Amino acid sequence: MTQNLIEKIAQKYVVGLEPGQKVNSGDYITIQPSHILTHDNTGAVMGKFMAIGASKIANPRQPVFALDHNVQDKSEDNLKKYKGIEDFAKEMGVDFYPAGRGIGHQIMLEEGYAFPGEMAVASDSHSNMYGGIGCLGTPVVRTDAAGIWATGKTWWQIPPIVKIELKGKLSAGVTGKDVIITLAGHFNNDEVLNHALEFCGEGIKNLSIDDRLTIANMTTEWGALVGIFPIDDNTIAWLRSRVKILENRGLSGVPSDKDNRQNEKGLNISPRINNDRIAELINENLVSDKGAFYSKIISVDLSTIHPHVAGPDNIKTKTNISEIEKRNIIINKAYLVSCVNSRVSDLTEAAKVLKGKKVAEGVEFYIAAASSEVQAESKKRGDWEILLESGAIELPPGCGPCIGLGVGLLKDGEVGISATNRNFKGRMGSRDAKAYLASPAIVAASAVAGKICGPKKYDLVDLNSSINISEKRRKDNTTIKLLKGFPKQITGEAIYCPQDNLNTDGIFPGKYTYIDNFTPKQQSEVVMENYDPDFGNIAQKGDILVSGFNFGTGSSREQAATALKYKGIQIVIAGSFSQTYKRNAINNGFVVIEAPELINDLKKQYEEEINANVLSIRTSMELTVDFDKSFISTGQKIYDIDPIGSAVQELVIEEGLENWVKNRL
Repeated sequence: MTQNLIEKIAQKYVVGLEPGQKVNSGDYITIQPSHILTHDNTGAVMGKFMAIGASKIANPRQPVFALDHNVQDKSEDNLKKYKGIEDFAKEMGVDFYPAGRGIGHQIMLEEGYAFPGEMAVASDSHSNMYGGIGCLGTPVVRTDAAGIWATGKTWWQIPPIVKIELKGKLSAGVTGKDVIITLAGHFNNDEVLNHALEFCGEGIKNLSIDDRLTIANMTTEWGALVGIFPIDDNTIAWLRSRVKILENRGLSGVPSDKDNRQNEKGLNISPRINNDRIAELINENLVSDKGAFYSKIISVDLSTIHPHVAGPDNIKTKTNISEIEKRNIIINKAYLVSCVNSRVSDLTEAAKVLKGKKVAEGVEFYIAAASSEVQAESKKRGDWEILLESGAIELPPGCGPCIGLGVGLLKDGEVGISATNRNFKGRMGSRDAKAYLASPAIVAASAVAGKICGPKKYDLVDLNSSINISEKRRKDNTTIKLLKGFPKQITGEAIYCPQDNLNTDGIFPGKYTYIDNFTPKQQSEVVMENYDPDFGNIAQKGDILVSGFNFGTGSSREQAATALKYKGIQIVIAGSFSQTYKRNAINNGFVVIEAPELINDLKKQYEEEINANVLSIRTSMELTVDFDKSFISTGQKIYDIDPIGSAVQELVIEEGLENWVKNRL
């Protein structure tokens, strides 16, 4: 069977496959990623790691710790937390990067932990960014991180994969940030939600690595779990430039590279980015097979993209720069910070706009480099000084205002424009403020003008794009190998809760989340309370819960999964799931299954009840889930489902990830 680039890279990191077995989209697999990044949340992962009884890290070369989120906080509590993480890293022999070195994702790139053709994960949603250099990056939750520390492994379901064909060439002054803002704002009806995106097309060669990193980073905000670019000549050239940078850097500048050595010329050789590894990468020649399957194909002509501003308060509302200028939106703050747009080229673009100008009176313009290396190079080029002379306020390399930490946050009634990746209400300060997103050049121009505007006039044309949905790849009729103790089938009556986007507050009310001694019985008694107060009386032990699309969206609370399990619900079937919800459910040994065709059929069948706002419907429909043959039967119709592979079967048999890890220590 053919494989695309994402499937090929995933194949390299799967453990426990049968001889000759190939992995494809939809498969549940056990992966052993090359590296895992944790940041300030390392402390929380440490707690989980110790709670499962682990005492040592399976492979100390696999984790990377980088402190980057709350780096402005010099309080005793935060310094103690940071010291605890550093001490733990030393004890375990893990590479550690202190506050001030930079944002973890940028460090992953600079130091070669994220390498083309490899798979790296992080307990942070912007690990998608690694795809800008052809590295398969995807997020995991904290429990997964602890499991990887302890065993080196975790599970992953390969998402449905969308091909994004980029044609043509960007016009002068249009950037990767404009590309991703346009894509997220144009295809804004969950077309790529929980998908993996594989960028391709002749337009790729015209995109710099920095543009690719920006686009890949914000595929997260578009709703995707992966955003990957091909490994091409631009990628190889970028790697070679990194080799030269690392060779010329003193060993004292690489505090965690214990394996560094020197070549015959006395130059430093990085253990991760060096000419030997580049040669191996070229020889491997990882490309998608001709005829590889994609669930959707989106085509975009880059020449028809022009600058847009996203927001306020969401990513998927975009306004072209010419139109938003007419609205005369006065700003209070501007930001050039974060992992998406604080690299050298971004600072250069802003400096071009600001050279010889001053930030407008009444505007605060905050800048923070993505890393100390970036800041040093920006200073060397003279860009950093230009920004400071214009009136910019310097912050240390790190996340800061992007995550709502430190100085410079938006206050009540204020308006900000930012080159960050998220502008959700309240994220960068007050919920009563408004935040817009744009490219570094637009942010800089707006800081000078005191209102949202571009640095120049742009020619506006209609976006040339298309989307095509492929006929679902038909599975073969092979029987799935079931482990001893995992059921061949389960049967139960369907209780139908038809709402789309049923969030975790609806499933398990937030007011109970932090009651530490809340028992399983108590969880079962309040499950779905905010969605339907009568659910507890309607649902019965042994039922199969069936719901709409994007089930479990919202917060990451695990109780939204465990409460249904404790209620006696056997499994949840939905059109699609929030990826975080799916991970939390399976990590607790609770199976969830996507069956969009079944859900669409039920919506038609129960249209009258849905229109009457019936929230929980006992259908009298007996569902049979056949894990052996991978289908759901209603007695009238058969619906194919993704195979439940051994990675998930093990978690169900062993009652969750924590037990799975304990049994392997």
